[in-house]
Amino acid sequence: MAALRMVTSYLRLLRGASSRFLLRNRKAGKWTNFVYTSIASLSVGGGLCAIPFKQADTLSHDSLIKRAASLVTDSSSTFLSQTTLALIDAITEYSKAVYTLISLQKQYLNSLGKLTAAEEDTIWQVIIGQRAQINDKKDECKRFELTWMTAVKLCETAAEAAYTSGAEHASITVRTNIQVALTQVEEAQKLSTDADKKLAETKVMEVERIAQYAASLENTNEEEEIPEAYLRED
Repeated sequence: MAALRMVTSYLRLLRGASSRFLLRNRKAGKWTNFVYTSIASLSVGGGLCAIPFKQADTLSHDSLIKRAASLVTDSSSTFLSQTTLALIDAITEYSKAVYTLISLQKQYLNSLGKLTAAEEDTIWQVIIGQRAQINDKKDECKRFELTWMTAVKLCETAAEAAYTSGAEHASITVRTNIQVALTQVEEAQKLSTDADKKLAETKVMEVERIAQYAASLENTNEEEEIPEAYLRED
């Protein structure tokens, strides 16, 4: 009987010890999870880490830097792509506006001496409005060009950072994107340059036609005032 009570007491002691051991482990596990979760939240929320904290045990610093460099090159390439598209569209619209003005001026020259005062005034109102539109388009081109140049510099910096961090593929990709953007913008700028040259040629032709028209008026002794707006410089 005494032996039975001893065995029972021993079993109770073992159960109590096991329970306390499991309880301590559960509490320790909860505390450990809480600490890791808090640190991970702090790292991500504070912008100190680009990936969840638990993955840091399996990735080296070099790997994390390469991944971050790739993200930077992707973002800068997107910025460059968007600004390039905006600049090309602005240059294209400017070129169209210039060619429209050239067409209006040629129409006016071909109509010299054939228009009434009211018709002539109407045409000149259209021409003046087109010149104002060209100035607006030119300002828009300058604004987008500044943003585009910033995007190019950003991509160049990102490419250099990717190369030094070991992300060679990302560096090559963003440098390729820069070259494509430069080529596309250069082609668009050639179109606008050609439009400006044709506008200058049209201006020379206008001066010659106006001089001829004035001479013909003198020869026929007709008094007709040359439109003052037509003598204005663009």
